[in-house]
Amino acid sequence: MSKPLYLGELLLYWCPSCNVPVLGKECSCGAKTKQVTITPPGDIRPAFPYEIELINKISVEQFNAPLITDQRTVVLNKSPYDDRMEEVIVDGEVIGSIRFELEQLKWTLLLRMNGARRIFGNVDYKTLSNWVMIDAGAEKFILGGSSVLAPGIKDADPSILEAEEVVVLTHEGKVLGVGRTRMTGEKMLERGKGVGVKVRFKEDPANITLTVPEGGQTWDDVVKANENYMNDFIERSHKFIKNVSSSVDRPVTVSYSGGKDSLAVLHLVSECLDEYDLLFSDTGIEFPETVKNVHDVAEAYGKPLNMLDSGNAFWDSVDSFGPPSVEVRWCCKVCKLGPITQIINDNYDNGCLTFIGQRKYESDTRAKSERVWKNPWVGNQVAAAPIQNWTAMHVWLYIFKNDLLYNPLYAEGFDRIGCWLCPSCSVADLYRLRETHPEMEKKLNDYLLSYAERMGLSEDWVKHGFWRWKDLPAPLKEIAKKKGINLIPQSKNEYSLNFAVTTGYRPCKQGGISAEGGFDGSVDINRLELTGMLEAVGNTSYMEGVAMVTEDEDRAQVFASGSVTARSDSDKSARRLMRRVELSVRRALLCSGCGVCVGKCPEGAVKIKKGLAIINDRCTHCGQCISVCPVVKFNS
Repeated sequence: MSKPLYLGELLLYWCPSCNVPVLGKECSCGAKTKQVTITPPGDIRPAFPYEIELINKISVEQFNAPLITDQRTVVLNKSPYDDRMEEVIVDGEVIGSIRFELEQLKWTLLLRMNGARRIFGNVDYKTLSNWVMIDAGAEKFILGGSSVLAPGIKDADPSILEAEEVVVLTHEGKVLGVGRTRMTGEKMLERGKGVGVKVRFKEDPANITLTVPEGGQTWDDVVKANENYMNDFIERSHKFIKNVSSSVDRPVTVSYSGGKDSLAVLHLVSECLDEYDLLFSDTGIEFPETVKNVHDVAEAYGKPLNMLDSGNAFWDSVDSFGPPSVEVRWCCKVCKLGPITQIINDNYDNGCLTFIGQRKYESDTRAKSERVWKNPWVGNQVAAAPIQNWTAMHVWLYIFKNDLLYNPLYAEGFDRIGCWLCPSCSVADLYRLRETHPEMEKKLNDYLLSYAERMGLSEDWVKHGFWRWKDLPAPLKEIAKKKGINLIPQSKNEYSLNFAVTTGYRPCKQGGISAEGGFDGSVDINRLELTGMLEAVGNTSYMEGVAMVTEDEDRAQVFASGSVTARSDSDKSARRLMRRVELSVRRALLCSGCGVCVGKCPEGAVKIKKGLAIINDRCTHCGQCISVCPVVKFNS
């Protein structure tokens, strides 16, 4: 199990008197709070009505009853997972999690013990679904850590399917545990052999009384309960804004993206300064609601909006680079970073100071970032982060407190607002996109299906969101293996080898310059390894569908899809490495075995075998063989 990622202090507490979440050890009412144990990094936020409806919809589908039956303040905590998972916190306790499972492509509710009691505690269990009752003699073994074995099952919902979430009941019908089935309900009722349920949580119900605090609380009540903490955070952010703006002698701007964090920063700046402009880079793949919100907010604050629309830049470039991925986000450079640079160059002769909505709870990189820094990809911009130490809950309480004009997409189930086809979003968000913006989802899906067909990949490769990765994480590889989904592209026009490249600062990484490139067909990684051509560039290693090259401190990767990435500390070095890798790939795929390179190698590291030039481990990576190759001279 991976180590928990702590990006900051876990700040969720609960007031037992007011029955609301509090961001510290004492409520504004004066009562002491209790800390709620949540999974790091702990970027807690309010649940909107849509999300509560989703939780209840999943609960009804699985257990034939809702989990949240009346008005309560519900807090969500995004937890680490292969896709999207949210802990559900009500009345000061985590009562379960909802998780979008990539194998089944659906939301699943994973109950905690107190959540199971809320559903099964006061009703006849036979009116519910997905329950398993065990014999009295088996109960002590379950409490001792054993799974539920088929011989120990007294009764079960016959409609239970394999690999479903269930509640385990004592012989008296009390909640004993929760877990996932290893066989169907009908099989359990046969009382044969095998594991019926793998138990995740269990607890002796003997001394437990189900008590649910009184509901009816609103987010206005939460704002009031957190007044002291919010005033402190707001005051510190105000002080930061005033200090930075007085120290940096440049025009002040606010980068407004249409998201909640930049909205909070905008309002904080408006409370401190009179003169500032708004900056917005329309990538051309923004939600229409986002673009409208940007214009509405600019009008509401009465400030100039300096923006640039990238138009069809993404769709004009996607055939050259292929679909963007978590590792190869060429779209950021083409559609966002370049336009931002142009906006600043066109409007601020001596550059500008820009306040942005960066927070440390968002990622490890942002947690390590300075609060004020010189932007390495926009030469004339100094960036500053006034809400670096805020959680998402701070942001939302500030928005609610000031009744700010936030993007309506948050209320529609989107927890992050950015480009609607961003590979860093969850598959759950893409499936939600199908419901909210079907024409946009169809455009993306049609392109991905066309790309998959061209690359010899299946529809399931698209359906399970595998396109978002060049090298799938291990759990996703396991799903692909289980379902027999091929992950290695094999295009029919693999040797046309048209190549495009873009470079720039890595906006979502810690420092450095990246270059992203792409051939317009797949690359045979096995052939690269066979010929050893990448050795002319640097030390190489291979794994399934990926070739890796290291040259001193610089690194490059070649993916079977045709994507190529290079990392360095300067634009010049990144482009040089990218060019050498590109030419070496061409040599490997188009080699005719002419032998020109053999005589050029000073180490005798190149041999001709079966009509191919093969570079062996005597290579010193001098690269002399690259420049003399006819492929380089006549096909690059």
